[in-house]
Amino acid sequence: MPRYMLTINGSDAEVDAPGDMPLLWVLRDLIGLTGSKYGCGIGQCGACTVHIDGQPMRSCLLPISQVASQPITTIEGLAQGGELHALQQAWIDKDVAQCGYCQSGQIMSAAALLRRNAKPTDADIDAAMTGNYCRCGTYIRIREAIHAAALSVDATASKEAQA
Repeated sequence: MPRYMLTINGSDAEVDAPGDMPLLWVLRDLIGLTGSKYGCGIGQCGACTVHIDGQPMRSCLLPISQVASQPITTIEGLAQGGELHALQQAWIDKDVAQCGYCQSGQIMSAAALLRRNAKPTDADIDAAMTGNYCRCGTYIRIREAIHAAALSVDATASKEAQA
């Protein structure tokens, strides 16, 4: 069986896995990172979204052989130094989660959006979040949380610039 060296959330991991094994199952079953969820298995729901080299990707569709050389970030790697990512905090503050199943994928897609667009409009958010489905229908709170996180990041950047 092939051996793959991975960089996940800034740490190295080595796994033995068939080359066609989806990244989602490598993360969940071989490495023990269970934040990314299995939703549909065909890349349509977004529950399994992770970042591959900074881009949001559906991990249920990605064979390990295709992504082994690229940095991978999961929901577990979003927080830094014990501090929640601004989106994770906004999700709590805005009480976004209802059942919570889709939330890690939602947050990962939102994080990629904020990385490329610090002040998204409602239309920007809607476009970036297309393909991330929430069966509970918390879309209004998701949008509010993304706007709140954008303001939080902007306020933090302003304070750091003044220091």
